[in-house]
Amino acid sequence: MLALIKVESYEEGLAVANNTEFGLTGAIYTADRARLDHAAAEFHVGNLYLNRKCTGAMVGAHPFGGFNMSGTDSKAGGPDYLLLFTQAKSVAEKISNIDRAADSKGI
Repeated sequence: MLALIKVESYEEGLAVANNTEFGLTGAIYTADRARLDHAAAEFHVGNLYLNRKCTGAMVGAHPFGGFNMSGTDSKAGGPDYLLLFTQAKSVAEKISNIDRAADSKGI
């Protein structure tokens, strides 16, 4: 099934596409290099295909994952994927002048 929404311009089409709670995959076909560059920067999808079919990510070559309700914004197989299996922790300690003096003396 394919759903279509009629728009008046490229800019309106991109705005409609970006105005959704999903963002797994998007594609654009154009000979206009400026529009390709603009889509690469502004199309809010996890996998963007320029002038090629938008199905069939190549396993081992294209990390896969979407934005918003279409994923975690991470890419399965991508360099940040391992971080999904970790827990971030921030530790802060107030160091007093007494602690600094003792540390500098090796105490």
